[in-house]
Amino acid sequence: MALSFHDERSGEGGVKQADTMPRMSPGVEGSLRGAEPEAAILVHGLWMRPWVMGFLARRLRQRGFRVWAFAYRSVRGGLAENAQALARFAASVRSPVLHFVGHSLGGLLILRMLLESGPSLPPGRVVVLGSPLTGSAVARRISGVPGLRQALGHAAEVLDPGIECLPAQREVGAIAGTATLGLGRLFAHLEPPHDGTVSVAETRSDGLADHLELPVSHTGLVLSKAVADAVARFLRHGRFRD
Repeated sequence: MALSFHDERSGEGGVKQADTMPRMSPGVEGSLRGAEPEAAILVHGLWMRPWVMGFLARRLRQRGFRVWAFAYRSVRGGLAENAQALARFAASVRSPVLHFVGHSLGGLLILRMLLESGPSLPPGRVVVLGSPLTGSAVARRISGVPGLRQALGHAAEVLDPGIECLPAQREVGAIAGTATLGLGRLFAHLEPPHDGTVSVAETRSDGLADHLELPVSHTGLVLSKAVADAVARFLRHGRFRD
């Protein structure tokens, strides 16, 4: 099945614990187990396009999810514009249950959007893959090198500081890679363990419902079957492990 996606190219496009740990009410939890397929929107990371999410999309479809991929200008599009575009797209998806899965910058974009527009959307869960919730050491280093900041563009607005808090209305799970393959370590020292671009410590937050480390690289997070299995479990049950 072809990867369905929305393309926003026509337009420019420490983490604090939530006041209360988000938990599904019995009624919402029941809807997540309903007969109608649950929907999931996938959001790619920096310098990427929606097709990189194709393996993950196919595996989630095989597990019964309806899947879309959201495209946006990760460098030239402003954070606020991209978040608004994602919110508009999410509102157009007709489903009683709507999950989000984001890779790296894509995860931060999802969280920022949900902080602003989440209460108006259907219930669901969020999984972020290698997203630097507390900010990226690699991004900060690149931003400080003359001539390289342009490579990050507007993405530096959120990659540098990270996300100030997590959306209280949804359970959020994070998966971090521990295979040290990636160009990020050429730009900055990464505290081990790391995935070659983002350290495990940068992906942690007391506000997370669950956190999982897997032996994959930063790019491998969207290619790995083990990651897809863990994502599906969390979207269904709110935890990565059986």
